[in-house]
Parts: sequence; structure tokens; C-alpha cells
Amino acid sequence: MTKNIHIDFLTTRTFIRWASVVWVLLTGVALTFSFYPIALLPAAFAIGYLLIYYPAKVLLFIGFVTPLSYQIEDAKGLGGVGISLPSELLLVALLGLYIIAWILGYREDRRMMRHPLTKVILLLLAWTAITAMASSLPLVSFKFFLSKLWFIVCMYFLINRFFNDPKYIRTFIVCFILGMSAATAYTVLNHASQNFSEQAGLSVMWPFFKDHTIYGALLALTFPLVILEFFHSGRFSFRRVCFGGLILLFTVALIYSYTRAAWVSLVGALGVWILMRLRIKFGVVLAGAAVALTGLFFLQDTIAHRLEKNRQDSSGDLAEHVQSISNVSSDASNLERLNRWNSALRMWEEQPFWGFGPGTYAFEYGTFQKSSDRTIISTNQGDAGNAHSEYLGPLAEQGVLGMVLVILLVGMAMYVGITLYFKLEKGSYLRDLTMAIILSLVTYFLHGVLNNYLDTDKASVPIWAMMSVLVAIDIYHRDTGNQRNLQQSKAVSSK
Repeated sequence: MTKNIHIDFLTTRTFIRWASVVWVLLTGVALTFSFYPIALLPAAFAIGYLLIYYPAKVLLFIGFVTPLSYQIEDAKGLGGVGISLPSELLLVALLGLYIIAWILGYREDRRMMRHPLTKVILLLLAWTAITAMASSLPLVSFKFFLSKLWFIVCMYFLINRFFNDPKYIRTFIVCFILGMSAATAYTVLNHASQNFSEQAGLSVMWPFFKDHTIYGALLALTFPLVILEFFHSGRFSFRRVCFGGLILLFTVALIYSYTRAAWVSLVGALGVWILMRLRIKFGVVLAGAAVALTGLFFLQDTIAHRLEKNRQDSSGDLAEHVQSISNVSSDASNLERLNRWNSALRMWEEQPFWGFGPGTYAFEYGTFQKSSDRTIISTNQGDAGNAHSEYLGPLAEQGVLGMVLVILLVGMAMYVGITLYFKLEKGSYLRDLTMAIILSLVTYFLHGVLNNYLDTDKASVPIWAMMSVLVAIDIYHRDTGNQRNLQQSKAVSSK
């Protein structure tokens, strides 16, 4: 890749020489046998050159292009695992090069490998591999494990070395924001041409997002980052005007995404921001949560009775749409989510320790549905979504330990982010970035109660990259002079 990653067996001149020889030979073969796709080889060689010598730039490009990538679904050919182009194709190539580099002696920074968040991630990967071997559908689980591997290896481990430069951190964040902004602008303009109707709002984000729920989740995740860049742009600068426009764009997009889970997740993120700003002690928060859960337990019958009275279905009227969030009596979307959750719980009851195997829920849950749970949108396969939960999905697929590890991952990420935030210098870009990442993760993992997207590049690329940023700030920048980091960040914004 580069000298940083210790793949030094190819010089630029040698690479170009051998690539030219191979292309000439293959072109001769192609002309002989009339196989003309060989003409695409120069582009393949060019991409290979960039992957080997400029992986940092390729990772920036992946951050930008992920929201704009197109997912190819091929349940029959790929065991239910699709691939997004070009983002996942580049990640697969980087994973291959990373493995070669590792064989040749490349190792990650010891501080990163010893970091508590890294240890949780390695445990999660290990358990995914173990449960894949015990899977009811081994091929499906193996492909699921491979996809998780290229997300985590590239967007958590590989990119972390480049995050030792605070300029690179900010550049990556901005690249992701710009890619998401382009997809959002396209969607809003497309939706506006159809009068922002609710029905149109279910599909106007295609081909960048397959439905409005994952689109809403990414809007909510990106929103804190856009606000961060607005406040860290020069006062009265063109950059600030641009990010002010993006705040307006994302606000409109969030409202007309008709994604109730995204709205709830932003409210939750606002609550976390208030708690952190007020510096309320963790023990107080924990005690409050315990009291709230106790109250819910004793009042569950009353709450259930009131929820059953709510018959407001999802609607193009925003006020009615908000009211439909708690409708579990007639809203098909909410009822189907309960059906998927109940199916996941029944799967767990049958395989409580190993689960059915990573990625198998969509193929197995059909037989675990009860007729009383089925809705007008129920199917026997997960072609209309998965387990609808980042927590119950792993419970069904990887047993109780799978869900515990996901919860531990979320808790550790929050712990690392919150403790890091209070150790960094007030007013510094990295401190405010840490807050923005905490809030972004909160939006996603609250959203994860109702939906699950970590098996897609759209969610995995930013989620794993943001966790890697937290670790990078913790091990590279926390004790190396916050004021210098602030000055470097301001230098980037002034360019």
C-alpha cells in the first residue's frame, strides 16, 4: 500500500512495467478469442495502483462515495448478501491488500490493539466467526462474516493509522458529509417534484438508498456532524454559509423522510447532549433510568391499554405521523415490527446459545411467525427488512452472547467517547468532534432498537470509522497538545 503499511516490494516503475506487460499479453489473448472486456484492464490497473500506493486517498473516496453507492441485491447468487458499488468493491480490494500486508509483517499500533474498544470489537468478530461455523446455513453465515470483516478491517483498523493526523480526520468527516449531502439534495429535489407526498417519500431516495428508513437513519447520524462543521467554520466565511445551507437541507430532508425512528433518535441525542452539557453524573443518570424502568414495569398494563387505544396510522400529515409512532393496534409497520421481534425471540428460545448463525434471520424466521402476529405486509422471507433491531437480530442469529457483545460495544463506545470529551481542551475541534460523534452514535443505536443496517455499507462505513476516530483521538491526540490540534484544524477550515 504505502511505506506506512510496509508493502515495499513494488516500486511505481516496476508496477507500471509489469502491468503494461500483462495488459499487452491479455489483449492478444482477447483479440484471439474475441473476449473484449479485457479492454477494461487499464482501469483495473489504475485502481490497483491507487489501492497500493494511495490507500489514504482511497479511504477518503470511500467515505465520500458510500452514501452514493448502488446496492446490487442478489439473494440467489450471493446467499442473500448483496454488494454496493463502488464502495464495497474497494473495501474488498483493500481487505485483500491488508491481508497481504499482514502476512508480510504489518501490524497495528500496539496502543490501538490494547484499547478497550478494540478488544470488544475483536471479541465480536471472534464470536461471529464461531457462530458462523455452527450456523444452520454455513455459506450464508460465512459471507456475512466476510462482509463484516471488510467493513471493520478497513474502516476501523486500516484507517486508524491515517487518523493520527487531525487534518485527515476532519477531511474524512467532510468527505462523508459531502457525499451524504449530494444524496440528500437529489432526494429532496426528487421529492419536491412530487409535492413531498408520503407515498412518494418511501422511494424517492432510490437508487442511493433502498428505502426511507435507512435514509432517515443516515440523515440523523450525519446531522450532528454538519452542525459541528458549521460552528467550526470561519465566522462570516463562505464555508459557514455552505454548512448553514446544509443544516437547512438536512432539516427539510429529516422532516419529509417520514422516518419516525429517526425523529425519536434525534430527540434522544438532544437529551444526551443536555445531560453532558449539564455534567450530570453517570450515577444520577443510571438511577433515573432505573426509576423509569421500574415505573414502566409497574405501569405496563396501563401503558399497553393506552397504546391499544391509539389507532392513528402513518399519515402524510406530520402531526398525525408523529402520533402514529405509538400505534400498536392498527399501524401495519409497527405491527410487522412486533411480528419480527416476536419471531426473533422464538428463534432465540430454540437456539439460545449459538443462535441460527450470522445473517440467517431472513431465511429462518418465516416458520417462527404466529398467525396472530402476521400483518398485511408479512412475508416468509426478509425481503421487506430484517429483524428490525440491532439487538434482537444478533440474539436470534448469534445467541445471548451475540446480543450481549453488541450492547457491550455500544456501552464501551459511549464510555470512551464521554470520558474522552471531558479530558480534551474546551473549544478545540477534536473535543467538539468527539461530542458530535457521541451524538451521531446515539442517533444510530437508538434507531437500532427499531431497525438494523450494520450489514450494509451505508451504516457500517460511518459507524466503524467514527469509532476508529474516537480511539485515534484517545491514543494519538489526547496528550499531545490540544491547542496544536485546534490550530491544525483551523488551518484546514481556512483553506
